[in-house]
Amino acid sequence: MENITEISALVKLLDDPDEEVYQHVEQKLLEYGGEVIHYLENAWEQSFDALLQERIENIVHQIQFSTVKEDLNLWYLSGAFDLLQGAMIINRYQYPDLDEQKIIIQMEEIKRDIWLGLQYEMSSVEKVKLINHVLYQQYGFGGNTKNHHDPQNSYLNQVLESKKGNQISLAIIYSTLAQKLDLPVYGINLPQHFILGYIDDSKQEGTDYSVLFYINAFNRGNIFGKHDVDQFLRQLNLEPLPEYYKPCSNTDIIRRVIRNLISAYENAGATEKVAELNELQEILKEEPNTH
Repeated sequence: MENITEISALVKLLDDPDEEVYQHVEQKLLEYGGEVIHYLENAWEQSFDALLQERIENIVHQIQFSTVKEDLNLWYLSGAFDLLQGAMIINRYQYPDLDEQKIIIQMEEIKRDIWLGLQYEMSSVEKVKLINHVLYQQYGFGGNTKNHHDPQNSYLNQVLESKKGNQISLAIIYSTLAQKLDLPVYGINLPQHFILGYIDDSKQEGTDYSVLFYINAFNRGNIFGKHDVDQFLRQLNLEPLPEYYKPCSNTDIIRRVIRNLISAYENAGATEKVAELNELQEILKEEPNTH
């Protein structure tokens, strides 16, 4: 129990006017990590001292941020298999008390509603049209066209709540639901746009994916073909590189989520957040060419 005694003593010293004492106390509390948050929050609630409150907020944020970094690193190093998990880790950057179970339950409900309408003899296009119906008409999801730069568009809990998101958050929700229903829908990292591809399972040899058609999750699940991607790249004066047509990795997707957040916070002038998100981006360094 000496931990509790030491933690309480340290918390009492947080308002020490001597900067050196404060830095020592801060260091000790940071070493304890997550277990001190509860004590710090209690002290914050009982205090009327603005400096003390600010110091507590700063320490709590540092502890929570280092947890996000550790979790993201672990997710990346263990193969980045679960896209939803990766998105929830980024979500905890802004919402450290995120109730992940709530997100999982919301996703399960939507999945159930799609599953109820799925029939074995449906074609790929019919299955996608069913997802579109449930997601965009029944649940009312849509692209946030009015406030496209809002960082909230990138946080899943906010998108599931407001039903408004950006290209990538809607694509994460869409592809996660599809894959849970065994439909081969994967993210495709198009420049200035993020789309989905419906993969032809019968032609999948090695990593040479054959895409049956493309889906725009931002535009109510609009279905389009390869020639539309060609045209889009021509408009941007970009060379039609193979990776613009086939699925990208989960790491690429989460990297792009972080990039969106960086540009949203740059727009808002939130320099500290930009610096921290750059640290998260660093964790997902360019992958070695293993493909």
